[in-house]
Amino acid sequence: MSDAMFNLAGRTVLVSGASSGIGLHVARTFAAAGAAVALAARRGDRTEAAAAALNAAGHRAASVYLDVTDVRSIAPAFDAAEQQLGAPVDVLVNNAGVLHAETFVGHADADLDRVIDTNLKGAFRVAQEAARRMLALRRGAIVNVASTAALRAGSFMASYAASKAGLIQFSQVMALELAGKNIRVNVLCPGNIETDMQATLTDRGFHDAMLKRTPMRRFGVPEDLDGAFLLLASDAGRYITGAVLTVDGGQTLSWM
Repeated sequence: MSDAMFNLAGRTVLVSGASSGIGLHVARTFAAAGAAVALAARRGDRTEAAAAALNAAGHRAASVYLDVTDVRSIAPAFDAAEQQLGAPVDVLVNNAGVLHAETFVGHADADLDRVIDTNLKGAFRVAQEAARRMLALRRGAIVNVASTAALRAGSFMASYAASKAGLIQFSQVMALELAGKNIRVNVLCPGNIETDMQATLTDRGFHDAMLKRTPMRRFGVPEDLDGAFLLLASDAGRYITGAVLTVDGGQTLSWM
């Protein structure tokens, strides 16, 4: 296999949740791999600054507004991406997500709704819009970002784990339905990656316990996800669909 198979030249990618963390990092990674990239999020000031920096560095990038909990914003985000980048979106990184760390009995309805609406319903709707457009193109790749929390139980993660487990199941149904249409759908499950979201888990005891249960004895950094994202989005993964790929330093192995 040549390195050229990982190249994304000629691809147009929309990344949701691209204002920070994993989303912002993968947008930069895909731009460096040759893709035209739409950074989609609610925080337009951040995506505009990031897109401007990418364009100044010689890449092709655009900032588009997307609130995955508002179905009215989804189709316009794809329209804006295609208008600004001059080509239809044929790769989606469905990354937008929120975390609420709370005991099961302590979860308020509002917190449950916010997590499910963003991580599950929002991801479903964005993937649905992308798939409709990719069906017209007769090609595409969708990478839904879940979590190792979907694969094993952990305290204080009831709503988050449920939302990400649901994301895996609907992704595999999508993969099954779309495989014959030259559209691949896969799931990437990061473990503990050092991002803004990870920083919200400030309890030192929890942090140390998670680290102890990670066989590689370190948390990941966004760069550790690059190979997996490029594999699932590029021709290097052209025969991969319906896969659930963990990138977690062996963490799920030690918890099962």
